[in-house]
Amino acid sequence: MNLTSLLALGTIDMETLKTVGIVVGIFAGIAIVLVILILVIGKFFKVDVDEKVTKILENLAGANCGGCGCSGCSGFANKLASGAGDISDCHVTSAENKAIIAEILGIELKDEERTVALVRCNGGLENAAEAFVYNGNPTCASCNTLLCGNKVCKFGCLGCGDCAGVCPVKAITVTGRLAHVNPDICIGCGSCMSTCPKGLIARIPESAAVYVACSSTCRGKDVMNACKVGCIGCGMCSRKCPNKAITMANNLPVIDYTKCTGCKTCVASCPRKIILERF
Repeated sequence: MNLTSLLALGTIDMETLKTVGIVVGIFAGIAIVLVILILVIGKFFKVDVDEKVTKILENLAGANCGGCGCSGCSGFANKLASGAGDISDCHVTSAENKAIIAEILGIELKDEERTVALVRCNGGLENAAEAFVYNGNPTCASCNTLLCGNKVCKFGCLGCGDCAGVCPVKAITVTGRLAHVNPDICIGCGSCMSTCPKGLIARIPESAAVYVACSSTCRGKDVMNACKVGCIGCGMCSRKCPNKAITMANNLPVIDYTKCTGCKTCVASCPRKIILERF
């Protein structure tokens, strides 16, 4: 049935048609105004994308790990472009891509070896004594708020796996309440380092042959009461090192990897077997 027939039957009168027309006109007018407003706002508030930032972002690894101190690669790219950042803060991007970024920024790229993370503790359930049984929120951060954790050694790994939870490449596993980093998977981003409430995770050169798996600065007797394998600060490793690559600081060995040749004399001489081989 057409409009003429409906009018003839009195189903629709002219006043109704006028009302409908007015409503449609109002909605159409509103739609047009909104479109114009969007176009105007888009023009005046348009954010110009810095071509330099775009090029830097294209060459970053894209891990968005936060290890550089920024929330993601986009933030780091902006920081680099503004001159406030240092490209060496990113430990994930390849040397080749860093060279491209350095060229974009017009700076000289420093020579640096890729680093990997390691856990400076070898305690865990098997070796580290517990001061009490912790039954709270199963995170290292929460456990650490209660008397600095449930371990007698207040420097030891709590083993709840906060570091494993933030690792973007799943390079960290926790066994026996002790975190372990797989160096073959680790990209050295540093997310785990900033997450560990004990500050136990550190970077070492990818080529490093050994590392000190302890962080306790306590004296020998206290260490022996807390852990079966903790460093007692005897200095045997330092005295035996043929290259003088190890010094003692705060009862702990410090390895100078620029002098270390990977002879592993320190591994053999350590009475507590706390200097471990990386591969």
